[in-house]
Amino acid sequence: MVQIIYFLLCILGFALPYSQFIPFTLEHGFDIKLFFEQLFANKISGFFGMDVIVSSLVLWVFVFWEGTRLKMQHLWIYVACNLLVGVSLGLPLFLLMRQRQLEQADKIITNS
Repeated sequence: MVQIIYFLLCILGFALPYSQFIPFTLEHGFDIKLFFEQLFANKISGFFGMDVIVSSLVLWVFVFWEGTRLKMQHLWIYVACNLLVGVSLGLPLFLLMRQRQLEQADKIITNS
């Protein structure tokens, strides 16, 4: 059940941010300067921008720490998802794959 929830959160984590990003890029192209100007246009948007930046760094540490501990492969994928979409995709995707890894380990222990 938890895997289904993580999967649904991956879909939302991709769809919702891109529902805002695609119209921006259609209107302005890949204008990075304008992107950051609008991201930090006022204190409230800056608050959310800084929150996402710090959350991304925390995600990277968590992915490499926990992923290495569980001997998960291709950890760079979660960082790439974080950079291409955001924490909203990178985190639930990592948690989904982490849950699968934990359940596989439980099966191996149970069958031994």
